[in-house]
Amino acid sequence: MTMWGASPISPDRTSFRIWVPACDAVTVESESSKLDMVKGSDGWFTVEGEAPAGTRYRYRLDPELAVPDPASRFQSGGVHGWSVVVDQGSYQWRTNDWRGRPWEEAIIQEVHVGTLGGFNGVATRLPALAELGVTAIELMPIGAFGGDRNWGYDGVLPFAPAESYGTPDELKALVDRAHRLGMMVLLDVVYNHFGPDGNYLGAYAPQFFDADVHTPWGGAVAVERDAVHAYFLENALMWLQDYRFDGLRFDAVHAIGNNDFLDRLALEIRSATGPERHIHLVLENENNDAERLTAEGYNAQWNDDFHNVLHVLLTGENSSYYSDFADRPAERLARCLAEGFIYQGEGSPNHDGKPRGKPSGHLPPSAFVSFLQNHDQIGNRALGERLTVLADKQRLRAATVLLLLCPQIPLMFMGDEYGSPSPFLFFTDFHDELADAVREGRRREFAKFPAFADPATRERIPDPNATETFTRSAPEEGADSEEWRSLYRDLIILRREKIIPRLAGARSAGAQVIGEAAVLAEWQMNDGTSLKIAINLGEASVKVPEVEGELLHAEGLPGAPASAVAWLAPA
Repeated sequence: MTMWGASPISPDRTSFRIWVPACDAVTVESESSKLDMVKGSDGWFTVEGEAPAGTRYRYRLDPELAVPDPASRFQSGGVHGWSVVVDQGSYQWRTNDWRGRPWEEAIIQEVHVGTLGGFNGVATRLPALAELGVTAIELMPIGAFGGDRNWGYDGVLPFAPAESYGTPDELKALVDRAHRLGMMVLLDVVYNHFGPDGNYLGAYAPQFFDADVHTPWGGAVAVERDAVHAYFLENALMWLQDYRFDGLRFDAVHAIGNNDFLDRLALEIRSATGPERHIHLVLENENNDAERLTAEGYNAQWNDDFHNVLHVLLTGENSSYYSDFADRPAERLARCLAEGFIYQGEGSPNHDGKPRGKPSGHLPPSAFVSFLQNHDQIGNRALGERLTVLADKQRLRAATVLLLLCPQIPLMFMGDEYGSPSPFLFFTDFHDELADAVREGRRREFAKFPAFADPATRERIPDPNATETFTRSAPEEGADSEEWRSLYRDLIILRREKIIPRLAGARSAGAQVIGEAAVLAEWQMNDGTSLKIAINLGEASVKVPEVEGELLHAEGLPGAPASAVAWLAPA
């Protein structure tokens, strides 16, 4: 039995537990009964009563305030509606022998469930992704949010799959189908903040937050408190055990600001899930904290440095956080390929010159998840453009070779594999004053960019709450989709057959700048062979060493502008 939420204890009875330190009395209301809860120590309230699976309930805190369960496993009527008792053991799994796949085998595609038609819509796409060679899908956050659509990071009930995406059993069926196809399923979870619509925690558990520690979303989540720590640990274990996800990606942990919490969370997760399953834990961490990436901690970190420097090389953009990578981009790319992080303690212009990062050259390449784009770098753009719109096609193809053949773990965004030209926009489903505040705040955010300095130009930024903003964000086929699909398929086959078997234990053998926008990188693989990749994203040709051994792929003539060549040199 968990500390948080409603736990069925027999076919007809359920135990309810909630942490309400600011209240003296709490009642569980269903549509047919009311149960007065018993107040225990440290703000916990508990009660057992007749409530079979499917019972709709809520907590009455005072005559004017009834709230959903903060650990609701499903909602009926949205985040302001009724919570639902869920029997997590009722689903009949078809893949009971699934134990996952080693991390080195990960070829990940990130997907937004809502834009793909909910859990059932994602499930219908799995066979095509498996045929392409994708070995893992990563779902953007699915926790319940205000309204019917959201880009993912405004969730307020992190235990409840969003009602508009489907039921808990439909989510389990999605995971089950992926496992039958040999694919892992990862989930993005948000433990650093709650969204603005439907978060009642402050009304009855103000101690859940620390008002003295400020974040972009208000007071920091007080993860050092036992009840709060238990809330997130139980959430993580629910996804991994009840839904059988193969791993979690923890969003923006730098905003949590508590490494002790992160380390303890990882150890407890690994202890609870045991060694017989491959469980993968991945961080998003602006601090580039290499110390978190250990065998007993986290498998890897999303490597924004890889994305940022390649974005500069592909597009020439140098504003906002791209200013950190605008000078000497080839030198920075070489460091990224050789050592993982680019910023390892140096001052960052975008952070007012403050040092960022820690040394990472001792880590294996698989400690870094690399990508050319993801939800953040597309969705946080004013107009949500993909690289298919922003970059030269041949240079983007060359960068794709680097992404899929270098030893870092590759991540694609949905639609990359067929060159989708459609945007991925920031979208919400808020109403009234909140909708106005989000729309105008979004437009003010871009006023510092030259392209949107004029108020009239900011009117071009799509209204996040318009239905069209959501519908436009689904990936679409383009005129050259088959060309892109062929490239991705060929490269993934090469990665599966030539790179992955040699990846465990692989180490960097260095990287060097060979041109203004060109780099030659080398890795010592576990069988003694050397993987070499030369990429040139510049305007002038460069000299590339003669290919010795097995040529894996040549995109363009070696050393020519917009080219990439990869080969395996003998031991």
